[in-house]
Amino acid sequence: MTRSFALIDGNSFYCSCERVFDPKLKGRPVIVLSNNDGCAVARTAEAKALGIKMGAPMFSIRDLCKREGVVVFSSNYTLYGDMSHRMNTVYQRFAPDIEIYSIDESFLDFTPVAPEQREELGRDLRSTVSTWTGVPTCVGIGPTKTLAKLANKIAKSTPQLLGVCDLTSEEARREWLPLVDLADVWGIGRASQAKLRAFGCKTAADVTALDPKLARTTLTVVGERIIHELRGQPCIDLETVAPTRKGCAVTRSFAGRVDDPDMMQEAIAAHATRLGEKLRHHGLATDHVTVFFHTSPYDRGPARSVSTTVDFPEASNDTLVLVRAAKWGARRIWKSGYRYAKAGLMTVDIVPLEASQRALIGSLDRERSGRLMEALDACNRKLGRGVVFPAAAGIARQNKAWITKFDMRSPRYTTRIDEVPVVGRA
Repeated sequence: MTRSFALIDGNSFYCSCERVFDPKLKGRPVIVLSNNDGCAVARTAEAKALGIKMGAPMFSIRDLCKREGVVVFSSNYTLYGDMSHRMNTVYQRFAPDIEIYSIDESFLDFTPVAPEQREELGRDLRSTVSTWTGVPTCVGIGPTKTLAKLANKIAKSTPQLLGVCDLTSEEARREWLPLVDLADVWGIGRASQAKLRAFGCKTAADVTALDPKLARTTLTVVGERIIHELRGQPCIDLETVAPTRKGCAVTRSFAGRVDDPDMMQEAIAAHATRLGEKLRHHGLATDHVTVFFHTSPYDRGPARSVSTTVDFPEASNDTLVLVRAAKWGARRIWKSGYRYAKAGLMTVDIVPLEASQRALIGSLDRERSGRLMEALDACNRKLGRGVVFPAAAGIARQNKAWITKFDMRSPRYTTRIDEVPVVGRA
């Protein structure tokens, strides 16, 4: 049976989530900013029409937004993550296997569906998601993941397709691939684009016509795989089971500048707390953390970028262990006289906690640690993240310079009972 994949994604996903809960935003230009309200990371079609580019710094478009009535939001990752989960719950009704590719994109296995019914199923899927979640989507269908991704791109940019494009047939590929710029092909980055253009390639059809051996020589095995995928020969299968993490990081730019060692200790401890949550969520542990912080390249003062790695006797995901190690590392590399703009923790080679080797000396009481961390996580799941945390991570955080800024964040409508919209009061 010929394989078939569908890629469905939310249109301007972050902005669409905001519109779901505020119908007055329909038809208005909307953008969502990155952490600390720095840059535009999501834009509606109306915002794009005003010339707002992806990644545009807020300070450079502030006047434009005010003049044109652009509605600006801080990132609300709690809301977006929950809406993504709801959308994938809908997808499970339409396909036996799903790969969640990103927060707003998922691949579905359409192989069991008859070829003549796939486009109709794509329209039904799109309509159901819109009805049940309010988020508009587009669907791309193809015999390979690369073609499904390309079909999705075509569906987004071609209104007459009504949000669904099917590149299953060779006839459809002959019609559409010559109209698609090679830069829109999944997996072809800027360096590869330059090499392909040197060969005279301009469109996806030109890339498809390349000799796979030449592509392998020029663009490595990845380039050869892209050629085969564009020709309808699957080389990349669905990843229905998420691969085990190899590393984990918690990094944040500060809302202000940090030049106080105690303030930096609080920030690092808060990052270690979040790192512990992430590791426990996946049942993983680490025996080291790398601490780093640096100044901003845009500041006029002296520049500094430093890091250090702290090892501990055995792998752990205990927040208290991570906080102690992280704070020790921060003290080791701290130097006054600098205004630090960002700090973080990273770890690699993480392993399943139960399979990790125990320390011969100084072994942690994992049973006691496990009960404590389970209680900590249970409280935060029930009452909201950050309700219970180590005191080292800072008390009365509201005015801390290191706290990430979300001055224009919308309510977390779907996960916080105290932020649910109120229709009327008695």
